[in-house]
Amino acid sequence: MNPFEMVVLIVAIVTIGGMFRTKHGLRKDRQGNPVAAPNDAESRQLRDEIRQLKERIAVLERLATDTNSAVALDREIEKLR
Repeated sequence: MNPFEMVVLIVAIVTIGGMFRTKHGLRKDRQGNPVAAPNDAESRQLRDEIRQLKERIAVLERLATDTNSAVALDREIEKLR
């Protein structure tokens, strides 16, 4: 077997192995910990939580930068509770 064939064989093995791992959910991060499939329930829950936190941050930013009076600010804070 010449060196060119060896390189092609190694590349083919690595590519097929990567496709197999991706298809069967056997991916790992750089530290070797298993990576969860992107469509599982935990991922959806985390995405929902991130969305809610972004909405809260947007409200807080609006409250902090808004030029309303102190009374209006107090009402907005009470609505958040």
